[in-house]
Amino acid sequence: MIKRAIFSAIQRHLSAKEITLITGPRQAGKTTILLQLKDELEKQGKKVMDLNLDIEGDKQYIASQDTLVGEIKRRLGPKGGYVFLDEIQRKENAGIFLKGLYDMRLPYKFVVTGSSSLELKEKIHESLAGRKLVFELGTLSFKEFAIFRRKNNSGNASNRELLNEYMRFGGYPRVVLEPTEEGKRRIMGEIYQSYLEKDLMPLIGANKTEAFIQLTRLMADQIGRLVNFTELSSTLDISSATAKQYLWYLEKTFILRRVAPFFKNTRKELTKTPLFYFLDLGLRNFSATTFGHSLSPATGGFLFQNFVYNILRDMYADSAATVHFWRTKDKAEVDFVVNRGTDTLPIEVKYRALETPEIPRSLQSFIAKYHPAVAYIVHTGKKFEVSMRSTHGIFLPFDEIVKI
Repeated sequence: MIKRAIFSAIQRHLSAKEITLITGPRQAGKTTILLQLKDELEKQGKKVMDLNLDIEGDKQYIASQDTLVGEIKRRLGPKGGYVFLDEIQRKENAGIFLKGLYDMRLPYKFVVTGSSSLELKEKIHESLAGRKLVFELGTLSFKEFAIFRRKNNSGNASNRELLNEYMRFGGYPRVVLEPTEEGKRRIMGEIYQSYLEKDLMPLIGANKTEAFIQLTRLMADQIGRLVNFTELSSTLDISSATAKQYLWYLEKTFILRRVAPFFKNTRKELTKTPLFYFLDLGLRNFSATTFGHSLSPATGGFLFQNFVYNILRDMYADSAATVHFWRTKDKAEVDFVVNRGTDTLPIEVKYRALETPEIPRSLQSFIAKYHPAVAYIVHTGKKFEVSMRSTHGIFLPFDEIVKI
């Protein structure tokens, strides 16, 4: 199995009375995490009961809270144990259902997973306020992917070779485990189709799926670029409100992440137009019909930018820091600005090996305006350091940012 960085934190939370809620995109590995947890607990002599709501035979046990509690007591006895509920979004009013179970103060620890569901993202979080801790399990990070590859069939691969594979195929575990490109493409197609059928159609209806697919394709073609809602709606022949609603669905179902601009002067900077990145590069490539294609500086630039964004988002996920981009009406731009409250950290991304430590003009503009202590230029070459005014500029190889 592929080792997930989040596993230890989830394992530690098993001793807490709160519900352990594991969320994330379909096929990211939540069920595998449950199997690993169950195995560890049973080795310790603990009692575990697991139900998967994707299995028809298991659904009968969650018809009501009383039915479930009766089955739990029958299987685990009255003294306690662990109850795993996989794919909880299949249960109508799941948040209220789980809240009722928790408030019964039963001697059982509940571990619950759920995939891309607005019920899960919105109503469960509200119903279980103060009663759960959420762990979001995404597809494999580059670090998880590289560690797995090194321990298995790519022990001699360079970090650049691993980056190339990861940027072409992404981090869905089943895709990573599949040895052939043809097989990877087939599996990615199955994951995408499952998303459309199980997560999307219930939200917008089957007759509107084509417009949604085309919107996803347009977003895949313009990652890292400002989104013009009027242009999107005109291209797809849908209203601007519908385009915004579809993008909201893509966010809530773990496909896209919205990035807001960094600004302090609204008269000079573009303050409201967002841009988007995909959570998984493989799904992005599949949406853009470029899954598995070879990469060049021309085709890989924005993809590499998406790659760095995902690393930054994971890096600051448990902090108060926020990740933005910077654009001005004068067309100065910096790919990312991390707002850490007391200071800002600008980061420029270049999908090539830079030979000399020359700070890009737009980054110079940001430095002159905001005077950050440090500025980074992430690239595929070697490490350089240079000073500009009071700012320490660091040209950072991509593999150092993930600390492989």
